Amino acid sequence: MNYKHLQYFWVAAKAGGVMRAAEQLHVTAQTLSEQIKLLEDRLGRKLFKRVGRRLELTEDGRLVLGYAEEIFGLGRELETVLRQGGAARSLEFRVGVADSVPKSMAYRLLEPALAVPEPVRLIAEEGRFEELVARLAVHRLDLVIADEPLRRTMSIKAFNHSLGSTPMSFYAAPGPLLSSARRAGFPACLDGAPMLLPGAASPNRGRLEAWLSRHGLRPLVVAEFDDGALMKAFGREGRGIFAAPSVLDADTVGQYGVRPLGTTEEIVEEFFAISAERRITHPCVAAITATARGLLVA
Repeated sequence: MNYKHLQYFWVAAKAGGVMRAAEQLHVTAQTLSEQIKLLEDRLGRKLFKRVGRRLELTEDGRLVLGYAEEIFGLGRELETVLRQGGAARSLEFRVGVADSVPKSMAYRLLEPALAVPEPVRLIAEEGRFEELVARLAVHRLDLVIADEPLRRTMSIKAFNHSLGSTPMSFYAAPGPLLSSARRAGFPACLDGAPMLLPGAASPNRGRLEAWLSRHGLRPLVVAEFDDGALMKAFGREGRGIFAAPSVLDADTVGQYGVRPLGTTEEIVEEFFAISAERRITHPCVAAITATARGLLVA
């Protein structure tokens, strides 16, 4: 493979188009296109596709971009190590965090990875669960942190490691909503009250709805959110009651200024570490799983 061709592709993908990449590389757009075409011919795959007037990466293009990021990232690291007099190379730990996992929870689970004895370079990315486990399957990630296990129907060779679970608590902002809820008591206060729910794709959505139904509670659903932080921001402004993991109670109260209404152990949020190996050998993964046992309910 001609790595100059790979570099041209990498710059074009990062720049979002051939024209901008050509300006950065100080070559003509025609020359750049020709070099990328040579790379495509060498690989036997189309790396870009035209959508209207824009160029977008194909599935193969996204795969090649991932490898290119690592290749040129290692080059930059090599230069840094040499400038620092040959310092020891850090252990690279690539982890994907499902976008449905609360940010505070993700931090608590990942932070122990930086406390292992050897130097660690943590590379964390957030995304949809399915996309992250696909990257895990081709060894682009060392681990995926999620609030749902890998299902057998996904036909991906990977293994679930349970990190534990936490009950769920309900919160409301100080004001009329909180006052009326406390007078009614929990969980009766949820009946007819404005409520903010996670989006339909969230693993917690079905659990919440089933629990409400079992208790004969019919809240007024005013909004649904794929982004948990946005849901809490609406809750902070008094737009409705929302549920969040009880283990993050101090963070939720401190960050959003809300107050707890009550907790139920009938709804639990589970967290999983998903790896490509059945046996945990990576020191960062071992540190994460060991710490999670003290944080979450086994």
